[in-house]
Amino acid sequence: MNVHVNTIEAYLEALVAGLEIPEHRYDQADRSFKSFGEWIHREESTVRRFDPQVYCQGSFRLGTAIRPLTEDEEYDVDSVCEFRLLTKQDLSQFDLKRLLEVEVNSYHDAQNMTKPVREGNRCWILDYADGAQFHMDIVAALPNAAEQKRLLEAVMHDARWSETAISITDRRLPNYKARTEYWPRSNPKGYSNWFASRQAEVLLRRKRAKVEALNRQGFRASVEDMPDFKVKTPLQSAIMILKRHRDNMFAREPDVRPISVIITTLAAHAYEGQETISGALFAILQRMDQFIKHDGQKYVIANPTDPYENFADKWQEKPEKADAFFRWLHTARADFAAAAQAASAQEMADALTPRMGYRLSTNAADRLTGGNRLLRAATGASASGAAAAAPSFANAARQPTKPQGYA
Repeated sequence: MNVHVNTIEAYLEALVAGLEIPEHRYDQADRSFKSFGEWIHREESTVRRFDPQVYCQGSFRLGTAIRPLTEDEEYDVDSVCEFRLLTKQDLSQFDLKRLLEVEVNSYHDAQNMTKPVREGNRCWILDYADGAQFHMDIVAALPNAAEQKRLLEAVMHDARWSETAISITDRRLPNYKARTEYWPRSNPKGYSNWFASRQAEVLLRRKRAKVEALNRQGFRASVEDMPDFKVKTPLQSAIMILKRHRDNMFAREPDVRPISVIITTLAAHAYEGQETISGALFAILQRMDQFIKHDGQKYVIANPTDPYENFADKWQEKPEKADAFFRWLHTARADFAAAAQAASAQEMADALTPRMGYRLSTNAADRLTGGNRLLRAATGASASGAAAAAPSFANAARQPTKPQGYA
């Protein structure tokens, strides 16, 4: 067996293979929100006249979802129900959420779901049967494109992502039951489009390669019909690895665990079109903190589609969250640098096991060596290969810069 156990790229590919969501889970998520969308467009629907549109958001939409840490955990499928023919002048956040509640409950009963519907601060939650191992959050929303575009253009901000902006509900807000213009803002479609723009060329090349391979095998396929989640890019793979590293590191400190949207946003900013997972991962670890700003009072990690939304807003009231992020970044740099310098698959696994988990790390080594324990522990890495793979990170703590042009 001709296996080069010193290649960090091959080992990272094996890690991603162990983290990837099975394709049927993506299909399951797709069927779930489409099924609910069809339900609220049925003839008897109480909201059909408001032209509701249901779509996926979050890690399933971005292609960065990872397997749960344990079999007891569930996949969280985030979705939006946008009522395109309603405005904030028509009703309050409370009223909109109650409109959605009626249909969520009727869908729940029609599908013979046994677990009761739950209410979240911003959404309704449908818990599927135990064997399904997932739940679906449904956020009620209204279009907010025109207002968002005016807001951004008034202060000369880039408004290219504003066409898909929405207003959402949040029962924690004091004006939740008031009819007002001041609703929480969001833009999952815009964020997804921005994220796609950060890897557009690599994604297109990989789609073409996969389509060509399928066509050679006799299948009819086209780039246009190929879903993004069926092609994993180096950016998506690196984010998946970093999220699992984060999960394990903060398994006993969930309250300060860096949130996924921060890791995803900083990683996408730092990515420079690298064609390999190792190239993407080490560039992200090297550069991601360069995109954290400080305005003299607080840290700012702006939503790329809405610079008035600060993903690090909790860091000011809870400084331990900021400390946790920088502690995690320092640890991730050290762990993956050690893995890159390892001389065997076993040494790579040993370097990453404390944060990536024993089973995932060992299974990755087994994938690399075909389960051959002697090969897994073999040494003899080439000096040139090790030198090329080994990253170098600055030891000095970086001071975030002052943000330009946003609050």
